[in-house]
Amino acid sequence: MKNITIVINAGAQLALADSLRALEQVDGFTFSHVEGHSHHSEEDPFLSARDKVVGYVPKIRVDILLADEDVDATLTVLTTQDSLGEPGVYWVTPVEQQGRL
Repeated sequence: MKNITIVINAGAQLALADSLRALEQVDGFTFSHVEGHSHHSEEDPFLSARDKVVGYVPKIRVDILLADEDVDATLTVLTTQDSLGEPGVYWVTPVEQQGRL
């Protein structure tokens, strides 16, 4: 198993949810609201005036548990979609154990 973690602008949440729901490899996903802070915020062309005033950018973090063989296909779909807007970041980590409580 692998976990794909994506951090993207909060405005892309609905488009990302629609994209993930359309993928048969994805059984479910979790959204968390996060704040993007950076020393380079003033230089970021994607920041709105609001973001510059409050000092952070509202972001969405999504975690997706997938079988190893489904990671590449899922990332191919997500990284080629223009509907997600501003650039986000992602990383893939191995899952050593999983279960239900």
